[in-house]
Amino acid sequence: MPQDLLFEFIGTAVLILLGDGVVANVVLKGTKGYGSGWAVISIAWGLAVFVGAFISGPYSGAHLNPALTVGLALAGQFSGNIGGYIVAQILGGIVGAMLVYVFYKPHFDAEENQDTKLGVFCTIPAIRNYFYNFLSEVIGTFLLVFGILFAVKDGTGFDGPFPVGLLIIAIGMSLGGTTGYAINPARDLGPRIAHFILPIKGKRDSDWAYSWVPVVGPIVGAVLAAGTYFVVI
Repeated sequence: MPQDLLFEFIGTAVLILLGDGVVANVVLKGTKGYGSGWAVISIAWGLAVFVGAFISGPYSGAHLNPALTVGLALAGQFSGNIGGYIVAQILGGIVGAMLVYVFYKPHFDAEENQDTKLGVFCTIPAIRNYFYNFLSEVIGTFLLVFGILFAVKDGTGFDGPFPVGLLIIAIGMSLGGTTGYAINPARDLGPRIAHFILPIKGKRDSDWAYSWVPVVGPIVGAVLAAGTYFVVI
């Protein structure tokens, strides 16, 4: 496997291990972090992006997100193997989620709520309304990709993993309450596939009826962000 694809895989696996890991720690029965709340989840997801990007950045550019790969390509800031990056990101999401399951298996076994178990792996809307759920993912991802494009463009030195991590925290705290803010197809689809595959005790279905929202919404948001970037620049 080429080095850039390998590190996209590794970076995304680390992202999901830490990101889904904090959700498990907050929501699963009997953990030390049980009930610690949304702020902990939002901050830890931002730090998860920081760590995954810090590891993979020098080798792959640390996209860790198919929507970002598409957005950067459309904005003329990435000319690499788009398909290869997306496959590596989704595979990394699957592996990272499987590691979370192994790590927290006794707590998954003890947890009785099927939705709680699914919610560790992938997003579930607070109120299921496909139009507004889709719109939430479009807007959240637009802000993510648009912000990253300008961080790369401005040349101030305020770029790299740290400001992107801060942006993820802000999106989570301000815009994450409707859908759980996937804003990354690999973050949702990879772990959803893992949930489908894994022998989780007492699990429900993997909610494939909703699965298109956190995949298509972020891609649309990224395309709109790249188009707007071209217009304003």
